[in-house]
Order: sequence, then C-alpha cells, then structure tokens
Amino acid sequence: MSNKGSSSGAGPSQRQLRVGEVIRRAMSETLMRGEVHDPDLNRLNITVTEVRMSPDMSVATCFVMPLGGKGAEEAVKAMARNVGELRRMVGRVTKLKHTPELRFKLDDTFDRMEATRKLFDNETVKRDLEAGKEED
Repeated sequence: MSNKGSSSGAGPSQRQLRVGEVIRRAMSETLMRGEVHDPDLNRLNITVTEVRMSPDMSVATCFVMPLGGKGAEEAVKAMARNVGELRRMVGRVTKLKHTPELRFKLDDTFDRMEATRKLFDNETVKRDLEAGKEED
C-alpha cells in the first residue's frame, strides 16, 4: 500500500526530512568554504540550523543565524541577494533531480528558549509549579 495520500498534517515525511538535511549540509559547507562571490556574505559566519521542505519538495525554507546573533537581518538579506548562486551550488552538491527554490528565514529558536527560561524564573510560575508537584 502506498502512503502518498495519507498527508493528514502529522508532520514532514521521512523524504522531506532527509532532503532537508542534505540541503542543510550542502548549504553549510558552501558558506563555510566561502564559495559565494559576495564579500558581505563571506565575512559573516552563518549557521544553517534547519531546512524545512514543502510537501511537494519545491521549496526549501532555510533557517539561518549568524554567529553571535549580530547582523541577523543583514545575513538573511545577503543570502537572499545570492539565492541564485546558492541554489546552483546546492544543486551541484546534492545532485537532486530538481533543486528546490530556496527561502531564508531568521531562526528564532534561541529567542523562544530564552523567553521560556525567563518564564520559568518568574516567581508566580515557580509557585504554581511547586503547588502542582505537591498535588501529585
């Protein structure tokens, strides 16, 4: 039986995850080696934290963060400016039949983690957590 029709919003398929990881590695290696002909992009140390593939595998959304978090918007703009060259390099490395369109977004995972950490440091939340433990 085929599983193609059972896309019930349960998350990405194994193929999406695998292709996303292959693209993430190719993008990271390309940026690390400074192969893009843009001095603004090459002077930034950019980490590609995750690549999410669209269900039809035509779009790859790359979540990026510059080292130290400084110049984040500049990094996303520089990558968007060089999207054609990055796509060509990713296509050459991955050898996919169709190289997906690349989109770049700032990775806000660290900001969300910090907000959660601050929430748990709140005295009211600590009190409620302790009260919940006592009820168990």
